[in-house]
Amino acid sequence: MTQDAEQDRVPGADPVEAAPVHPMDALLESNDYELEAPRRGEIRTGTIARITETDVLVDIGAKSEGVISARELEQLSTDQRAMLGVGKEISVYVLRSGGGNAPELSLARAEEEHDWLAAEELLSSQAIFEGEVSGYNKGGLIVNLGRLRGFMPASQVSLPRRRRAEGETPDQRWGKMVGEQIVSKVIEVDRRRNRLILSERSAAREAREALKERLISELTVGEERTGHIISLADFGAFVDIGGADGLVHVSEISWKRVINPRDVLKIGDEVRVKVLGVDPERNRISLSIRELEANPWELIQEKYGEGKLVQAKITKLTKFGAFASLAGLEDYGIEGLVHISELSDQRITHPGEAVQEGQDLTLRVLRVEPERRRIGLSLRRVDSADYVEQDWASAVGEQIQEESVMDFDAELEAEAELAGVEEEPIQEVAAKHGEQVSAETEPEI
Repeated sequence: MTQDAEQDRVPGADPVEAAPVHPMDALLESNDYELEAPRRGEIRTGTIARITETDVLVDIGAKSEGVISARELEQLSTDQRAMLGVGKEISVYVLRSGGGNAPELSLARAEEEHDWLAAEELLSSQAIFEGEVSGYNKGGLIVNLGRLRGFMPASQVSLPRRRRAEGETPDQRWGKMVGEQIVSKVIEVDRRRNRLILSERSAAREAREALKERLISELTVGEERTGHIISLADFGAFVDIGGADGLVHVSEISWKRVINPRDVLKIGDEVRVKVLGVDPERNRISLSIRELEANPWELIQEKYGEGKLVQAKITKLTKFGAFASLAGLEDYGIEGLVHISELSDQRITHPGEAVQEGQDLTLRVLRVEPERRRIGLSLRRVDSADYVEQDWASAVGEQIQEESVMDFDAELEAEAELAGVEEEPIQEVAAKHGEQVSAETEPEI
């Protein structure tokens, strides 16, 4: 509009229409077109625009597309390469801004940068994280945090794990821990020196609480686990079954009598346990070692059948009878009861009238109840006529076995005499005839 036209315009009249603005001019003037050039070290989110045989072109909002080189693509796994597709959004690290060329980008460095940021956040918050032992050196363990290799010095490994680290070489001390889950805290981050230091000791309390809570939600009664002894007390042993501990009560350590857990276990021992109970409210796990061992009560039922005669020692007298330990079962602490009514044919008011503690006796088995873990014995029925046939059959069986052994020995001795080697040992004669005297047929010495 000219100056004269401006002066001639009547106040209140419609303004003169402005000349139309070209769409490209409007785009150039808008903020949407202001493309910020990528800077080295920056992480950007971009979209894969093209994939060629040698590289991948990524739109990162710059004037030109960035490129991921073939050299980096070769370092990707088959699965990682398969995930790359046109239109897929990815994070990339700017290696070079480009200048007059296309910006050079890196997928690996972007992931590594994210891991460094995560490590710094963990250091700042002092939160715990769970990883896996991926390696070791003479000074301690290697634990990965994403793509970063964190180092855990031996001094920062938890006490239970250090107790297991026995041996002269690093492989002996740490090798068996590779692949184990481990919970730790970040205690030092230094990108410039590529240094990431971790500590299991610092995370011990929180880790055990978190892992125990998780384990309790996962465990089922009857489940079997492998663990390590981490602590011993008079009342039992604490076993680490994957970052959390459960208690094996002294009565569940073995079928044999255990007075002190330290007599049969030591810290660091690997043990197989069965889950007996899980208490979420009290945050407790009950375990058993003996449940995975052969149950002696099953053997007792086979060996000490009803009516059999057994050798036993009186261990305790009570007003209702006498307890007796069966020969061969002393280590298991298994005892049978001779009720007061089974001690004598005469009426007695106290067991001490018939037997004494420490006395060795022959007793008869009346019943075996494995489910209730009870054995009923009798003294007065040892010579009972009710068991004559059973005793006779048992005696005959033993006699036949003895005679077969004697007959075999006699044959060997006769052959020795014919060969003129009367003084030669039986085993040597048998060997010359291509025979071998088995443990079952040798006479007992």
